[in-house]
Amino acid sequence: MALAWPYFWVENTTAFMSTQTSAQSQPSRQTAPPATGAEVGSSSPFFRNLHAPRRLFGRGFTLQQVVFGAALGLCLTPWASPPLALALGLILAQTVGNPFTSQTKRLTKYLLQFSVVGLGFGMNAHAALQAGKEGILFTVVSVVGTLGLGYLVGKWLGLGRHVVHLISCGTAICGGSAIAAVGPVLRAKDEEMSVALGTVFVLNALALFAFPPIGHALALTQNQFGLWCAIAIHDTSSVVGAAAAYGTQALQVATTVKLARALWIIPVSIGTALAFRQQGVKVQVPYFILGFIAAMLVNTYVPAVRPLAPLLTHLAKIGLTVTLFFIGAGLSVRVVRAVGARPFVLGTVLWVVISVSSLYVILQSV
Repeated sequence: MALAWPYFWVENTTAFMSTQTSAQSQPSRQTAPPATGAEVGSSSPFFRNLHAPRRLFGRGFTLQQVVFGAALGLCLTPWASPPLALALGLILAQTVGNPFTSQTKRLTKYLLQFSVVGLGFGMNAHAALQAGKEGILFTVVSVVGTLGLGYLVGKWLGLGRHVVHLISCGTAICGGSAIAAVGPVLRAKDEEMSVALGTVFVLNALALFAFPPIGHALALTQNQFGLWCAIAIHDTSSVVGAAAAYGTQALQVATTVKLARALWIIPVSIGTALAFRQQGVKVQVPYFILGFIAAMLVNTYVPAVRPLAPLLTHLAKIGLTVTLFFIGAGLSVRVVRAVGARPFVLGTVLWVVISVSSLYVILQSV
């Protein structure tokens, strides 16, 4: 079983769009879901006006592109927070649509990687090591428990083994990253990947908005909230976005514990190959985590770099904000409807159980 270092899908947006594109190129066994959101009104005068080509100074553009550019520009300003950026993307997806789908798909993957690495320049290795020690037991118990519970609930719902395992891995480890890594090992079909990715995609958006208010309502400390985010939220982007909205210390704890949790992709992928008796498959390694660790070590042990650390960290946070805007712009109502009821029920049950149980344990022990 070989390790594939040079390629890794990081977030569910990129992976979901990729599998959707592949699935659309093959004959479909099911009736396509009805168009919704921007797609429904595409024949109306308003939407025709949005998509009508115009020229200014010899260059072509549409009003849809102008609206997208204005929203993106807002995300680059100090007034834009990660939740606001995600909300803007969601609103855009339901109204005028994303005119640059293929470009944002490619940028999302790399922008998140670079943002995570950049956040490492704002962290101290000693503090991160302590946070990692505190989170290791929570990580082990939650990963094993979620996979086991997912198997039982999925069997009760009558879902296929592949879909159940993909959603369980996404919930237990790191959302779209885990699904994108385990899917090829499982030799999952395009529609199975799409359903799993769509499920965690929707739940990630909900978590980013819900967790900070809950944390404030329960008066969670920075350390408690960061640990809770890392365990209970699927993807790195939403974990970092929610923690950043709560505070600097919460961001440091959440990022460290979440990236340590992401390393479970390797043993879970190997275990998947053995459990499903797959031969000759490759295990994808999240190499961007190594960049995060390297940046953290440089910031801790190379004094000459420290004056640049605030700038690099600031740029990383802007990159994260833009990443969440791109993610939101890819979540249309059509994506939500394509998931179906039973897979979404499985994902929701797993997410609620891990969120409530981890919060209870953290309140009692941290």
